[in-house]
This record gives sequence, structure tokens and C-alpha cells, in this order.
Amino acid sequence: MSLFKARDWWSTILGEKEEFDQGCLCVADVDNSGSGQDKVIVGSYKGYLRIFNPHPVKPGDEVQPEDLLLEVQLREPILQVEVGKFVSGTEGLHLAVLHCRKLCVYAVSGTQGNVEHGNQYQIKLMYEHNLQRTACNMTYGPFGGVKGRDLICIQSMDGMLMLFEQESYAFGRFLPGFLLPGPLAYSSRTDSFITVSSCQQVESYKYQVLAFATDADERQDTEERKLSSGKRLVVDWVLNIGEQARDICVVSFNQGVSSVFVLGERNFFCLKDNGQIRFMKKLDYSPSCFIPYCSVQEGTINTLIANHSKMLNVYQDVTLKWATQLPCIPVSVKVANFQDLKGVIVTLSDDGHLQCSYLGTDPSLFQAPKVDSREINYEEMNAEMKELQKIIKEATKTQDILPESEKQRDVIVTAEVSPDLDEESQAIDSEVKAGAVPSVTVKITVQSRVTAQKPNLAVCVQAPLAVTCDQFVLDDLEPDSSETVVLSVFLKENCSPSELEGTCMVSYNIPTGIPRVSQCTFSLPLKLVCFPAQPSKAANHKLTIDTNKPPISFVTIFPDFADPSEGDQANALGFQFLTGSKTTLLASKTSQRYRIQSDHLEDLWLVTKELIHRLEEHFKKQNCKDFACTFSGSIPLQEYFELIDQHFELRLNAEKYQELLSERAVQFRAIERRLLTRFKDKTPAPLQHLDTLLEGTFREVIALADAAEENQANMFQAFAKLKSATHLVIMLISLWQKLSTDQTALLEATLLPLAEDTQELGWEETVDAAVSYLLRTCLSKSSKEQALTLSSQLSMPKDTSRLKKNITLFCDRLAKGGRLSLSTDSATQQAAVMPGGCATIPESDLEERTIIPGSTAMFASHEETTKQKSKP
Repeated sequence: MSLFKARDWWSTILGEKEEFDQGCLCVADVDNSGSGQDKVIVGSYKGYLRIFNPHPVKPGDEVQPEDLLLEVQLREPILQVEVGKFVSGTEGLHLAVLHCRKLCVYAVSGTQGNVEHGNQYQIKLMYEHNLQRTACNMTYGPFGGVKGRDLICIQSMDGMLMLFEQESYAFGRFLPGFLLPGPLAYSSRTDSFITVSSCQQVESYKYQVLAFATDADERQDTEERKLSSGKRLVVDWVLNIGEQARDICVVSFNQGVSSVFVLGERNFFCLKDNGQIRFMKKLDYSPSCFIPYCSVQEGTINTLIANHSKMLNVYQDVTLKWATQLPCIPVSVKVANFQDLKGVIVTLSDDGHLQCSYLGTDPSLFQAPKVDSREINYEEMNAEMKELQKIIKEATKTQDILPESEKQRDVIVTAEVSPDLDEESQAIDSEVKAGAVPSVTVKITVQSRVTAQKPNLAVCVQAPLAVTCDQFVLDDLEPDSSETVVLSVFLKENCSPSELEGTCMVSYNIPTGIPRVSQCTFSLPLKLVCFPAQPSKAANHKLTIDTNKPPISFVTIFPDFADPSEGDQANALGFQFLTGSKTTLLASKTSQRYRIQSDHLEDLWLVTKELIHRLEEHFKKQNCKDFACTFSGSIPLQEYFELIDQHFELRLNAEKYQELLSERAVQFRAIERRLLTRFKDKTPAPLQHLDTLLEGTFREVIALADAAEENQANMFQAFAKLKSATHLVIMLISLWQKLSTDQTALLEATLLPLAEDTQELGWEETVDAAVSYLLRTCLSKSSKEQALTLSSQLSMPKDTSRLKKNITLFCDRLAKGGRLSLSTDSATQQAAVMPGGCATIPESDLEERTIIPGSTAMFASHEETTKQKSKP
């Protein structure tokens, strides 16, 4: 509770679900009682007009019914209420009410009651003006220096100033360069209207200039108006404040000169009559309304400014004198005099909280208790300090990001993939051209050991796979509760995926407000993207995987693809992918080898991975710990380089389409500008086939956009093939060189650094930088190579020759005994051991590795392959 809180003198809530704004509040002696006591007039957007005569209320008592003098519904929204001398023949005060399409002037009168109900008040319509344009706001004053009466000026939503000489309409003028209406005020000292335009400029227009300007019955300029009599409407002065204005107020007190106050979005301006800045105040809050109310010292003016933090600040020029807290955010503030109490602050909020308050403070009733003096035991304090430091040291130790076990997690996510495909496929908008696209159900369970607030579950699979729903908003989980969701995964794009894995991630908040994340992965079955087919004898690409165990029947390790009737004689298996390609798996009858063959290199990856995985699982169940797979063939670098070239060529095409689209778009806009100039010209000129040129350019833009979109789809498929082939190359290199798990992870991070490919950061330049770094560090020949500096900026290369050369050199260094490591010490030690080249690394205490004899001739380098292809 704030000490500086507005002291509630009288308050009430107006209506139910009514809306109020800046012009809906006015304070004045509207019934001409002559007592000098103000009444509070409030109008709402629902059309209710209320007049209050506040009386002091004891704390805890409700507002008395007699405080409401009058309540009437006018059936139209009330935009603004003002009190002035609006009726001819009398200088009494009358009430002007502005509606959207109407201006009404009422006389408020009271009849003294003879019973306990008190006086009776009523309003009488004196006159009204039906507006031809939608009104925004109004101002009033003695326009033109008239005495004893006030004229009214209404600003419309389209920028017209409509002036009324009480019961009659005078004239209307359009503001030049108008876009949006702003606040409007009248200065009687200079006889001018002041507003803020949409250009963020304070503009002043003389009443005399408005009166003698050309009539504005129509907005558009016509030749007839240009030839008619009248002067052009020109602005008197302009001041750029650089922000929109919330309100304008013109005041002139006895001690101070006439000033124009403008409340901006972040600044508060005080201007002279000629537009010069007297002072300005930069506000560190967002203001909502203001009012200059008095001058207590010569040359200064006091101002109330309310903000959206429910604070009301009192300024003397630019000096903050007082700050008080309000119960709500006011949209309008006034200062009134009630029953010998002068300077009551009247505030109105947008939801109808009307309050009359004064400034003051709450007395502080708290007294600090006396502190018992005691002697300090330094030994106990030192022991306690050491214990606390020990706890802090234990808490600030570097810990792993992931918990050590699943039991330590507050929320555990598990995913269970159905062993069978869905009987009725759940595939949605699949682009695969196969007859029926299968789907598989994944059941995800979220178990919570604590209270989990706002849990959100996200399921992610890599394209071209897709899920039926990837986002779930769950209810708050109580301790030892669980939530289960079911979804389906299917192949959406018309290309084979490089990975059959998905990720589930749950983000939630614990009761203390700390966000937490828990995740898990799941593997999808191979039959989701392919189905059994007849084996094919001929193929363009073949791989042979060696094992140290006798071959296993495919009926045992591939029961979902092999025919059970063949029994142990099944040594050939065919896989037909949904995208149309076929892969064949063969098991040798005489040796411990398996052959995988296909017409496309990338289609070998999923079958090879599945074969090795199922073999490892089979021998693990047999408690056989020495099972191992090896690869002794040649790394298919040449076929791999062809996929790199195909992907890079599509990237070059994407750049060409982007350049052509940019050129055609510039040409299209240039033709449009020429045509607009011709159409705006009042003297028609021939188009000179500009319309034909515009149509032709438009067709070219559409054709280029379609071609670029098709190229983007082809590039996505090419990148999917490149990722599958890269996975295959990584697996073959790890089997060939018997790489450890850490080295395989480093190799995968080098050749597959990106999950998605973009024009700004492509696969080729990223892999080239990673391979070059390894060649310069752990695979370097000498210290001279280590001293080479790499470019710190990645950019798309002109061709792929450097990349292919580096990959070939990378495999060559691995074949000669190079070891993958990010440690600089190992790189330096390796360079010292092999100054003349990468010789075979002996067995070390870190890992045991057997180097395959003759491994340097296991693949052909890129240069040798190029030379062989060039020979006739």
C-alpha cells in the first residue's frame, strides 16, 4: 500500500459494462445555481447522460441516491460533453452533447421539491444540429472575439471543421493534408484553433483565415472552385513534436501568460501563443490524461498528469511536486469545487469508476521494535560462515545438463510406437504417389512426480515425415499423475527420409515458476516407408558388410518383411520404397557377409542401418558380446560427389531465379509508376503499349515464381537424398576405420552440421569449413598446416571442387592412421610424431585399433577418378 495514496472523498461506479473516454467528463455549474458549486456531468458510449452533485461520504458508507441529480438515456453514443454559453439571448450555461451524427444543446434546470425526495432536475432540448459527417470531437469559445456567447467547432473524422453560431450553421472548412483526426482546442487570446495532425505536428489555424477561406461543401477540388472567389486555407504556425498527442489544453491564469499544453505519448510540451516551446518534460511513463489547473507562483503553472501505472503526478512546470496512487487508470481528469472544498480531483476510468479525491498521506503506525543487544561470538560466526561457503561451493559445481537417471526427473516422457501399422491410414495431404500411404500410431505418456503447470507437448519428426498433430496443450498435472496423447506418423513428401526417429518434448513450470523441459526420442519402423517386394538381381550400387558371426536367416531378423514359408533358406530380401525405388538385401551362404544393392546410393542407407541394428539386437539377446561389423570395400565417394553436385546445381538455380525475380519486379514497378502517372494526368495521353508490357512482365513474374517454387521442392528432395548418402558414408567410414562412439559423433557433426538447408547458410560451405578445420588440426601433416588460417565468414562457393578435394583428402588422412579429435594437445602430439605425413598410429592407452592392411588403396581419390573418366 502506497503512503501517497489519493484520499477518497466520494466515488461511484457508473452502469454495467459501459465505456467512457476522454471527452465524456465535464465539471461546471450546469444548472446555473449561482452557488459556485460544480456538478459532475458524465456521458457514456451507451448513450447515458448522468449529472452528479457529490457530497462527502463517511468511510464505509455508500453513495446517497440524492447525489445523482439526473440520469437519462439519449439512445446514441455520447462522444463529448461541454458546458458553455451556447444559447442566444441569454448568458446562462447550457450543456452541449456531441453524438456521432448530431449535436444537441440542453438546458438543465431544477425544481425545488416539497417532499423528502428533494429537488427534481430535468433537461430541455434547446436546439440540435444534424451533422452530414461523422464527428470526432469539438471545442468551443468566443470565436472572432464575440462577447457574452460561445460558438462551437466540431471536427469530423475526415478532417472537416464545422462551425456553428449557436442555433445556426456558419461554415465548414477542410484541414489541408488531413489523414487522421487529432485533439482540438481553441485559444481565445490568438483567436485560433490548435490541433495535432497525423504528421505529428502541432498546427494552428486563425479563425479569420477559416472564415474567409474557400467554402468546403465538397472535398474534391474542381475547376469551378478554383475559379470561384475565396482564399486558400493556410496554417498560422507549425511545430513538429515527433509523436502523436493525447490531448491539448489552452490556459491563461492571472499570474501566467497564455500557454498551449500538449500531452504526447512520452513528452509533455508547453508552447507560447506563436508556437515556440516554453518548456518540455520527458516522461518516463505512458501518460493517459492531464489538466493544467492553477498557477500558484508567478510565471509557473501546475499540471496534473495521470499515467497507465495508476499514478497521478503533480508538476509545477517541469518539477515534480507530488505523486499519488489512484485505484484505477483514468481516461479523463478534472478539478472541481464542492461545498467549500476547492481543488477536488475528479477522475473517470474507461470502465466507469468515477472518483472525487484529494491529496494526502496515510499515517505510519508501524514502529520498529527494539533490538536486544548481545555479545557477538566470532567463533560461532566463523564456523557458520565456513559451513555456508561449503554449501555454496557444492551448489555451484559444474553439473551435467541432463540428469543422471530418469528417477531424478520431475516429469518423465515416454513414447510407445505401435508394432503394427494403422488399419485405416491417418495420412493427411500426402504428396506420395503410392496407392496407399501407411501410418503408424505413437502413444506418448507424460508422467509427473510434482505439480507441473502449463505443460506443452511438442512432437517433432524430420521432413519428409509428418505427424497428424505436433502441438498439445495439456491441463496442469498433479503429483503422481499422468496424461496420454495419441498421434500418427506418416510419409508426407515424395522422397525417402534420412532418419526414422522422432522427438517428444514437454515444457512446463514447477510451482516456484521455474521453467523445465523433459524430452525423449522414439524410433519408427522401417515398414512405414517401404514394403516387401521381389529381390532384384541387377543394381548400380552395391555394398558388402562383413561380420564375425555366421549369417542369420532373414526370417529371424526381418520377420516383418521375409516370407515365413521359406524358412532358413531365405537369403534374399526385397524392399520397395513408397517413392518407387527398390533395394535388395542378400546374405552369403558360404561366408559371413551381407550385400545391400540398389539403383540409387541414398536408398542403401535405411536398409543398411536397419540390418546392422537388428543384427546387434539379435546377438545381444544371445548374450554374444564380441559381435562386430566391418567394411572392407571402397568408399563410394564418386557417387557421393554426384549427389553433392546435383544439390549444389539446384542452389545455383535458386540464386538465378532470385536475381531474375528481382529484375522483373523492378521492371514491373517501373511500368506501374508510368501507368499511374498517365492515369493521374488530367490531359489524357496514349498508353504507348504500357499495358501490354505490364501484362507481359506480370506473366514473367508468375512463371519465374512457379519455377523457383518447383526448384525449391527439387532442392528439398536433393538435400534429403544427400543426407541419406552422408549418413551412409559416415557409417561406412566408422566401420572401415573402427571409429569409437566419440569419433563417430565428431564425424557426424562434421559432415551433417545442418538439419535444414537454406540459401544463406548451405550444406556445402558449412561442411567445407568443418573438414578444413579438422585437416588443419587433428589431421594435419605438419605445423605449417596448423598455422593456416581459415576464413571466418561462410559464403556460398562458386563450385564444389574444393569441397570434394577436401573430403577426399580427409578420407586419405583417415586411411593413413589419422585420428579424429578436437583436443589441441593431441593434434600437436600427432604432428610431432608424423612430421613427414600421417603414418599409422600405434595402439594407445586410450583405445585399441587394428589398422586394415592396404587400406590406403580402398578408394579412388577425386583426382584419379576425374582422370579416368576423361580417358576415352
